[in-house]
Amino acid sequence: MIKRDRYIAKLAKKQWNGRIKIITGIRRCGKSTLLFELFRSFLLDSGVEEKNIISFKLDDDEYEDFRDPKKISEHVRKIAADKKQKYYVFIDEIQFAISKEELKQKDSPVKLYSVLNGLLNLKNIDCYVTGSNSKMLSKDVSTEFRGRGDVIHVYPLSFSEFYPASSLEKTDACNEYMMFGGMPYLLQLDSDEDKFNYLSDLFEEIYFKDIEERYTIELPSVLRELTSALCSSVGSLTNASKLARTIQSVKNIKADSETLSLYFSYLKDCFLFSEAERYDVKGKKYFEYPSKFYCTDIGLRNVRLGLRQQEESHILENCIYNELLIRDFSVDVGVIPIVEKNAEGKRSQKNCEIDFIASKGNKKYYIQSALSMDDKEKEKNELRPLLAVNDSFKKIVVSKSYGKSWTDENGILRINPIDFLLDEESLDR
Repeated sequence: MIKRDRYIAKLAKKQWNGRIKIITGIRRCGKSTLLFELFRSFLLDSGVEEKNIISFKLDDDEYEDFRDPKKISEHVRKIAADKKQKYYVFIDEIQFAISKEELKQKDSPVKLYSVLNGLLNLKNIDCYVTGSNSKMLSKDVSTEFRGRGDVIHVYPLSFSEFYPASSLEKTDACNEYMMFGGMPYLLQLDSDEDKFNYLSDLFEEIYFKDIEERYTIELPSVLRELTSALCSSVGSLTNASKLARTIQSVKNIKADSETLSLYFSYLKDCFLFSEAERYDVKGKKYFEYPSKFYCTDIGLRNVRLGLRQQEESHILENCIYNELLIRDFSVDVGVIPIVEKNAEGKRSQKNCEIDFIASKGNKKYYIQSALSMDDKEKEKNELRPLLAVNDSFKKIVVSKSYGKSWTDENGILRINPIDFLLDEESLDR
């Protein structure tokens, strides 16, 4: 069993806080295992009795009747009638208890949300739910749950979770991780072929089917080509119009930017991709467009492209971005104007990019992802935007060129990817 102590600690901290604990994340990233095995074991080890944990696995046909929210309420209230006893309620994949019609009727309450709010009124109930669609969970927390919901977002395995479970040498584990990513089931597979087929099947049998069953997809081929185009362009600035032109020119499939924007929102809603907006460091404002997009799991990205586009620089950048999200940072792409002189002394201004601005509370870090820093000109270009920032927040370069971490004369931390990924406190070394 893979340890996921980060999430257990979050769940443990939120016990009996009078709120619904909402566990979100991409399908097959380990949410159900986290709740029904790891957290359940934590509770049992803490002295909770088995009979005081009420479970519903709504994606299992054994629990099909409970896809009617009213039956969940009746069942829980019957078991928890003894007010002297405390009960934990686990509901897995709650989207199975929400109909398409309910999602379309924006002015009518969703029955399941009413049931969950009703359970919150029972003082001897502590409720935990999982789901794989943000429209039915995190975006509804403030409205449907009236401020009484806590979201815990679960990601595929981080490298620090993957490495101890892989039984591989550190460098081999990192290479494996950057090829096939961190979906937990991969650790049960031996051959590269099996891993490739498993990740490929996730797209067709899980992700695309989920989207097509939830929404009206008139152009399924466009959805698939958009997914491939986004996988191909991780770390590059793009928008719906640019993607529409790419799909038209490469695949000769015509789709307008409005359709692509809508389909992209579906891909984000099921947590396949996330977006990093561009932030003007000196102007203290966000650019409206374009943005950068990253795949939630690098293995899914690589396999979607048939393992053909193995640009290490893009893969490293995507892994760093995902790790920052796992550590609960909000992440933007930094843009900073720099004035330069040419050979004739003429001054001109150009916008330089800082790969990531990672913020959490009163902490902020400027981070460059650089596969190699062996070339002097490359090093100069990577450091230029960091040196142009005149505030006191920490600056970091993550590069395979480095061995042991060190801080240079400009106060910039130089660190290799493995040390960055394995050490949660690496940014503060």
